Amino acid sequence: MSLSEKENLHNRVELRERIINTAYMLFTSNGIKCIKMDDIASALGISKRTLYEVFDDKEMLLCECVKKKHYEMDIFFEEVLHNSKHVLEVILMGYQRSVENFHETHKNFFLDIMKYPKACDLVLKRRERDASYTVSFMQKGVEQGIFREDINFNIINHLLREQLNLLMNTDLCKKYPFLDVYETIIVTMLRGVSTAKGADVLDNFIKDYRKKREQNETDIK
Repeated sequence: MSLSEKENLHNRVELRERIINTAYMLFTSNGIKCIKMDDIASALGISKRTLYEVFDDKEMLLCECVKKKHYEMDIFFEEVLHNSKHVLEVILMGYQRSVENFHETHKNFFLDIMKYPKACDLVLKRRERDASYTVSFMQKGVEQGIFREDINFNIINHLLREQLNLLMNTDLCKKYPFLDVYETIIVTMLRGVSTAKGADVLDNFIKDYRKKREQNETDIK
């Protein structure tokens, strides 16, 4: 491969990454349906023709955004797993990360993505993979004395997924802040499956987490 060919390949790869990053930012901030390919091209300062030379259509681009997000989450959890003392610590770090993601994501993003079959399929397959991993992961928590051994974690995992799905399609969040409802679901589930040792870890995390959240809200005001 000649030097010019290498440069062209590098530029194309770089452009592809820029497109994915910009599209993901626009999709998550505004929802997917209202963002057009014209909007993405304009945000990047490129022509729509150039955009279509890299991605055939909006759904193809959306799928790459989903894959990128999944990859980033894998890297995050690999690092957390490497540094954690037990499974509950990993779960709580994951919860904190999910809260940050919710802060950055418009509710319409979660509703809109179900209207794109290929992207939706990626999300659903990821959920199935995560569900299987979560059950075995929580069983490890039993071995560590963090979670109770008399719990059927397949049932817990299914109920949790149904509650989170319901959360995205209910009017409850018109009455209460979304993050308050989300926290209630997660904390109630974790407290219910935790041993006394696990409950102590959870309570300490919640106190510290809420203190930091209140401080952040005060700083914003």
